[in-house]
Amino acid sequence: MRKVLLSATVALLIAGCSEFPGVYKIDIPQGNVVTQEMVDQLRPGMTPAQVRYILGTPLVNDSFSEGRWDYIYSLKEGGNKRYQERISLFFDNDTLVRMSGDFRPGSKPDSTP
Repeated sequence: MRKVLLSATVALLIAGCSEFPGVYKIDIPQGNVVTQEMVDQLRPGMTPAQVRYILGTPLVNDSFSEGRWDYIYSLKEGGNKRYQERISLFFDNDTLVRMSGDFRPGSKPDSTP
């Protein structure tokens, strides 16, 4: 009888840790929030200070390439899959020369007639 009671207790504890419908799961944002409007303000030739003013401090500084800044943002909403965006900025002689990633400057459709 003791083994059955112990087994039932362990089974209930394990079941309590599994996915249970109706349980609230928090959103987990991580990294730098970068919007298309922010990226549209970037121009080649900008200094690192100007870029930092627009985008903030980069999340990742590449220790092998001082001229590369990476901005990464991820969001896991409740039980959904994780969503991630990133943009990498490249500097040469303390000026912005190019960028790559999920954002493109000027890719927002123009709403003016």
